[in-house]
Amino acid sequence: MQHIDIIAVGRVREQYLSAGINEYLKRLQPYARVRILEGPEEKVPDHLSPARVEQVLAAEGAGLKRLLRPGAYTIALDREGVMLSSEELATRLADLALDGRNDLAFVIGGTLGLARELLEFADLRLSFSRFTFPHQLMRLILLEQLYRAYKIQRGETYHR
Repeated sequence: MQHIDIIAVGRVREQYLSAGINEYLKRLQPYARVRILEGPEEKVPDHLSPARVEQVLAAEGAGLKRLLRPGAYTIALDREGVMLSSEELATRLADLALDGRNDLAFVIGGTLGLARELLEFADLRLSFSRFTFPHQLMRLILLEQLYRAYKIQRGETYHR
């Protein structure tokens, strides 16, 4: 059974998102051990200098990196990353398990994304879309896709 950490900036403040996240965490229990770890979120005013953007990214990135388990296969969520279909994600997760890579970490940045250092550290940069999603909503989308991937692996009907 794979152990998945979802490492994200900040806390989820919206009740409807928390309810959806909790539902998918429950649905995933037969397939993987999943936990959500939250790193510190920096305040991001409307107008930031490029230097301040880098400071915010570095501070959030350091907080996220501290939460990574040593040796975990790290997947950074990044708009500029590789895009996979649900079936391709299912295959990628299965291939990782076959290779003995059962400790996975998905990293979700904050409002400004992820620090360059974290993107370069990651084993895979994964894009869910070229669209920008709120980082709190991204947790729910990721959990749903993980659930879908495990259902696909088992040939179960959820994904149809």
